[in-house]
Amino acid sequence: MRLIFVRHGEPDYQNDCLTANGRIQAADTARRLKDEGITAIYSSPMGRARETASYTAKEYGLDIQILDFMHEINWGDVEGNKVEKLEYEGHPWTLACKLLSENPGYVGSPGWTEHHYFRDNVCMDYYTKISEEFDGFLAGFGLVRQDKLYRCTEDREETIALFAHGGSGAIMFSHLLNLPFPFVLTAMPYGVCSVSVIEFKPQFGDKIIPRLELFNDMGHIDKMKVEKLCFEK
Repeated sequence: MRLIFVRHGEPDYQNDCLTANGRIQAADTARRLKDEGITAIYSSPMGRARETASYTAKEYGLDIQILDFMHEINWGDVEGNKVEKLEYEGHPWTLACKLLSENPGYVGSPGWTEHHYFRDNVCMDYYTKISEEFDGFLAGFGLVRQDKLYRCTEDREETIALFAHGGSGAIMFSHLLNLPFPFVLTAMPYGVCSVSVIEFKPQFGDKIIPRLELFNDMGHIDKMKVEKLCFEK
């Protein structure tokens, strides 16, 4: 199975939809994906993701299936915690950069989950939920998580497209590829309407190591019209 992940187009955050430029980007993305053999289209429930997905859905004549758990993440202090307030209002991208630059020992380490910046941050509720729900989603395609990898229980030659966000997508990449979340937030930014591809192909028996075949492809987007390429809510 192949998973094509697309971040939504340039957003109008206040109205949770695309800007005029974002709609152009979404149409360009649909043309980029027209020969990928997509068999199913999924989207976050949020307007900007669904609107982006609608162009590709129309190209393929497919319905958009909603994955509620891929809703964009929130962040900030866990309600009622008694430690000092999180800096920068708990913004995970800023805190990830701060954590790794001030504490190099966390680079590549699973210990990031215990640091105050993330341990006491609401974003970790989303990290847990999205990770668990995504495994349940993949299980429906015969991909069962086992020992941090996946076991193929059913041969599904499908290509699915998922349209979502900078935050929920970063959690997905972190979980599927077993990369520390702060590392993904800092070292793997991806732009509006970028296309990334993860392949789930058995290499030895039924064991699958997800392979990142393509990341942050924006060749189909007019760079002169892209105002912001990196993560932000």
